[in-house]
Amino acid sequence: MPITLQELLKTGEERLLLELVFGENHLNRTIEEKAINRPGLALTGFFQYFAQRRLQVFGLAELTYLKSMNKKEREERLRALFKKNVPGIIIARNRNPPPELLALAEEYKTPVFRTKMITSHFINESTVLIEELAAPHGRIQGTMLDIMGIGVLLQGKSGIGKSEAALSLIEKGYSLVSDDVTDVVKNSRGRIVASANDMTRYHMEIRGVGIVHVPSLFGMGSIQRETELDIVVEFHPYVNDADEERTGITSHETEVLETKIPYYALPVSPGRDMANMVETTALNHKLKMLGHDAAKELNDKIIGTFLNRSRK
Repeated sequence: MPITLQELLKTGEERLLLELVFGENHLNRTIEEKAINRPGLALTGFFQYFAQRRLQVFGLAELTYLKSMNKKEREERLRALFKKNVPGIIIARNRNPPPELLALAEEYKTPVFRTKMITSHFINESTVLIEELAAPHGRIQGTMLDIMGIGVLLQGKSGIGKSEAALSLIEKGYSLVSDDVTDVVKNSRGRIVASANDMTRYHMEIRGVGIVHVPSLFGMGSIQRETELDIVVEFHPYVNDADEERTGITSHETEVLETKIPYYALPVSPGRDMANMVETTALNHKLKMLGHDAAKELNDKIIGTFLNRSRK
């Protein structure tokens, strides 16, 4: 998904030490390729295989090479680059861009940025940031926890007890990622990564108590900035046994950002310890990931016993 230079500047102003030199009115340009390009060969006049859809980073080598030219030659080389309609130009090491570059940037309406970072560090950091910004992302209802390395998203109607169950799990030593609203993004490995938005991070709403700051009450080990989403657990009011899963042999899935995630529906009834149920669900899922499926093993054992008796 393409991102705009405005998004890059907003997110990278602190992380990439990025400042805008020119082009405030042209920040709607998009970055269509995640990688960063150094236009060394292009400045020599060689444009075969030139990555014109990428951000162009001018490091010390490029700036020194431009400085070695006379004014006319420098303008000709830079104009050839600007004609390729590159999305934007970054000047590394906090150097001042050549006057010819700024004049051409204005002519071709191409934003120019500057960073204090050295070129190689900027390329590494900006590539990661652009990948993060370009990744599919969204926001879903639910409370996110990390239970022994298993990312668990609790869902259910308002007031059904998600936050209370989460609070009990935190008291047991597990970590809160987000309460009630969870931001999700698909990473480069196709996994869903969940986190809290900056406004509500590390806070929980407990009915009858109000808003609490989790690390102040339970310590820094009680919170986690982000975690991969492994399972979705939905609380729902108990109706009757006929509607509930009894064996666990049948697996269910739900979709988050077009990614299938294992799904468990847990009935809520008076006196039932939902925190314990969530903990058991998470740990049982972890065993399945390690190749130990208790329901399947018992089912195979029963079928094997039945077949042996039938042969006799």
